Amino acid sequence: MDVETYLSRVGFAGPAEPSLDVLRSLHTCHLLSVPFENLTVHSGGRVQLDPPLLYDKIVNQRRGGICFENNGLFSWLLDKLGFQVTLLSGQVKSLITGYYGPPFDHLILMVSFDGQRWLCDVGFGVQGFSGPLSLETSAPQQQAHRVYRIRKDMGMCFLEWQREENRGADGDWAEIYKFTLEPRCMDDFAEMCQYHQSSPSSLVFCKSLCTILKPGGRLTYTGRRLISTTFPTEGTGRVLETTTRKLRDEEIPGILAEKFGVILYSPLVPKDEAVTPPPVMY
Repeated sequence: MDVETYLSRVGFAGPAEPSLDVLRSLHTCHLLSVPFENLTVHSGGRVQLDPPLLYDKIVNQRRGGICFENNGLFSWLLDKLGFQVTLLSGQVKSLITGYYGPPFDHLILMVSFDGQRWLCDVGFGVQGFSGPLSLETSAPQQQAHRVYRIRKDMGMCFLEWQREENRGADGDWAEIYKFTLEPRCMDDFAEMCQYHQSSPSSLVFCKSLCTILKPGGRLTYTGRRLISTTFPTEGTGRVLETTTRKLRDEEIPGILAEKFGVILYSPLVPKDEAVTPPPVMY
């Protein structure tokens, strides 16, 4: 890894000494520069988790990746900069079935600094948070227009959020994923990485997807659609705004290059199939 090249890739400028401010800035810079995308799966390739391959793909080729790739590479960067990083196993709650995925369904990071622990995740997509969340509190943590909390119960941590239309002291909390603080290693995620590339119960397999955080919103490609989301601004009375544009197959490579900076060297097969509920529910 060339740390300076990585920092340039994500648009981070300034000293990168371990500090909470640097961690926050790196987290946000990564989300604004590196998309969550599974286009390798839909253009004839396979996702590989070897760190040098992740670095070459995301930094040199200026691509993005799924959670195992984005968070796996981000953990390597943080380690190189002197942060104490622990890989954690998450289980995502399906919006389709209402059940959680199996263990190692999602790779997330715990970063320890000055006696405090922080949850980092630069590989989750549309429900993701822009900056690290404190693992030392169960109180609400506001990030721009969204509010998150980490609820703990019987040794399990639950990441939850309040949707924009449901915010406030009396608003309901929706679970996003659950996890434990047991340390893991990259090899632990190899089987689930293959599962997500081949299972009709996985969003990664069923839909070609590329999404990136933008200042004030998010841009998402999926199947044959381009979706622009504008976040509400606090105190203006605005609500979440979404516009959708249908795409022709021949338009998609140009859109990926222009809007996401993603250039594919193999033909993409657009896909937007329904996700099949898994036979085993967690």
